[in-house]
Amino acid sequence: MTIHTKPITRLMLGTAIALGLSAMAASADIRFWTTEEQPERLAKQEAMAAAFAAESGVKVDVIPVTESELGTRATAAFAAGDLPDVIYHPLQYALPWAEAGILDIDAATEVIEALGVATFAPGAIAMAAVEGGTASVPVDGWTQMVVYRKDLFDDMGLAAPTTYDAVRAAIAKLHNPPSMYGFVAATKVDENFMSQVLEHVFLANGVSPVGADGFKPLEEAATIEVLEFYRDIAKASPPGELYWKQSRELYFAGKAAMIIWSPFILDELAGLRDSAPPTISDDPTSGELAGKTGIVTTFAGPSNADGAAWGDVRYFGITADADTDDAMAFVKYSMDAGYTQTLSIAPEGKFPVRRGNGDNPTFFVEAWSKLPVGVDRKAPLSDLYAQEMIDEIVGGLDVAQRWGVADGQLGLASKMINAQVINRVVRQFIDGELDGPAAVAAMNDELAKID
Repeated sequence: MTIHTKPITRLMLGTAIALGLSAMAASADIRFWTTEEQPERLAKQEAMAAAFAAESGVKVDVIPVTESELGTRATAAFAAGDLPDVIYHPLQYALPWAEAGILDIDAATEVIEALGVATFAPGAIAMAAVEGGTASVPVDGWTQMVVYRKDLFDDMGLAAPTTYDAVRAAIAKLHNPPSMYGFVAATKVDENFMSQVLEHVFLANGVSPVGADGFKPLEEAATIEVLEFYRDIAKASPPGELYWKQSRELYFAGKAAMIIWSPFILDELAGLRDSAPPTISDDPTSGELAGKTGIVTTFAGPSNADGAAWGDVRYFGITADADTDDAMAFVKYSMDAGYTQTLSIAPEGKFPVRRGNGDNPTFFVEAWSKLPVGVDRKAPLSDLYAQEMIDEIVGGLDVAQRWGVADGQLGLASKMINAQVINRVVRQFIDGELDGPAAVAAMNDELAKID
């Protein structure tokens, strides 16, 4: 067995904090921080921890932590030398925490190897790759999707919208406002939704504002291809300041041929959520629209034939202060015997990044597809969507990407996204205030100032 070492000393934050943390630790063998703090989701995690305790004899204290506070709480606990044993965390912390010494890279890597590296989605492993292994163990994820009216595409003999050109071809055939818009693009510059959609579209054409050394000027020709494509889909959209709300409403009303959305739309499409019903028919509980819908996760521009999927992945981090053997056992359980229960917390947004096990390479995908989704009504995704669509939903995680991950610059990329510089300049280009070269220059000038 690998011997895991830990720092011997660290600056203490004070007697009060240390005593408080120690008292918390006394209630269990290991402590698990989770950002899934909604009562129903917390209850499922506590049930899984109890099942693990019954099998292993190791008691787990499941501690909810608000995601916006996770970074500061982890930093404080690290300084106090009293981190929890396992942290469920978003992608953004994997590499910085590994570099800071908060995470036990050897332990995570050993867990992944024990479970079988080949059983995990390659993209989820690659996003947390560090020298010597993997920073944290991938748990679940989701990929942004081009959601489209497959029935209309099939009727018109159109190819699925997997490329810029395929989207344009579909717009040319299907755009007939106001009864049908070819697309509903995000154009409201102060909405994170526009930032997320734009990153997806830039990634599709292989364009990123960061490299290994930090800011990397956007290449003019490929970026102009992105801008011109985005202008085309914006022109095929209704006028106004558009974001997720209008795109969902228009698609649900049968008035949009294509939108870009997260998988959290899947249960709503099928009429399972009263607060967001499909209005394409008189029956808000109908699954009619779900049956007419197709999705694309990997999307390509002319300068990037392989395309890209925009993905969000969550991880189990085993910390430097962990009771390592017990923490590893808990993570292994959560990713094997308890993995279906882990995914059941919110199946519509927790795609399995571990596909199967040694006996069945698709075991967890099959189990996940049968988990009930929905709010006011429940049904498994496998009853709502065809198998080829289930495969597409999960397959995006094989090649999932985000700006800055491969270059160790996710933090800088996040600052650039949050500054909304790209949103503003793209909107200026769409509105005809800037031409292509001027728009690229404006983005590079502004992005270069961010550090």
